[in-house]
This record gives sequence, structure tokens and C-alpha cells, in this order.
Amino acid sequence: MDSLISSLKRSLTRLLVLIPVLVGLSISPLSVSALYPSDPSSVDVLDTSLHGQNLQNTEYVKYDLSGRDLGDSDLTGAYFSVSNLRKANLSGAKLINVIAYATRFDGADLSNANLTGAELLKSVFDDANIEGADFTDAVLDKPQQKSLCERANGKTAESLECATLQAGYVPASEGQNTFNPGRG
Repeated sequence: MDSLISSLKRSLTRLLVLIPVLVGLSISPLSVSALYPSDPSSVDVLDTSLHGQNLQNTEYVKYDLSGRDLGDSDLTGAYFSVSNLRKANLSGAKLINVIAYATRFDGADLSNANLTGAELLKSVFDDANIEGADFTDAVLDKPQQKSLCERANGKTAESLECATLQAGYVPASEGQNTFNPGRG
């Protein structure tokens, strides 16, 4: 009998703790600025042209923004995860401190975009226009950085640290093999 009373007390205590949480959530649901493709209201809210918009600290999770006009927009602190920005216009956009994980920028116009401090791991930039883009302190996968450096020039090449990247690269057939002396 004591164990039954003890069990009921624990259950009642848990219920009393849970009730204020449930009431609080029902009165003021957590606001999330994430845009999910499965949420039809997020698609309706998003206009085709987001040119020059203030989109700071917004989230785009598995979102398709391909072909959208985001030119001159302020996306500072935005979060993209597994999103599609193929052929999007990001010309002159502020992408400062953006996190774009596994995001596709294929064929996108990133000319004169500011990607300072951006986290761009696992993202792809095939055929993207990067003329005048600033990648200062951006975090990229080495293969992607090398690919961007192959077509970068001027301030874009400087911000990608292309000279340092190439200076530090020694092909396996050149130089001495320090791990296996004599096989150099």
C-alpha cells in the first residue's frame, strides 16, 4: 500500500510540474522563424522576389530558394541547412556570419556578396558567380575552397586565401616524403 501511495505522489508531482508548462505553451507558443517546405503557410508568405529585404537571423531548413531574387538582401546571421539556392540571385547580399550547411549554391550569382565569417561546410558552389565576393574568415571544406580558388581573382582570391592554399600544397610526386624516407 505504501508503494502505491508513493507512486501516486510521484505521478501527481510530475503532473503539477507539467501543467504550467503546457498552459504556458498553449497561451504563448514558441515562435520559430524557420521556414520548412512542408509548411504551406511559409511558402505563401515568401514572395518570389526578396530583393533588398531584411532577412536577418531567419532560418531556412530544407528550403527551396532556387531562382529567387535575394540580391542586396541582409541575411546576416541566417541559417540554411540542406537548402537549395541554385541559380538564386544573391548579388550584393549580406551573408555575414551565415551558417549554410550542405546548401547548394550551384549557378547562383554571389557577385559582390559579403560572406564574411560564414560557415559553409558541405555546401556546393559549382558554376556560381563569385566575382567580387568576400569570403574573409569563411569556413569552407578544402576541396570546395580549392574549387573556388580555381576561378577566383582579385579581392575574392585574397579573401579565400588562395595564395596561401596553393603555397602550402605539395603534390605527392614532388619534394621529399618525410613519412617514408627514401620513397620521395
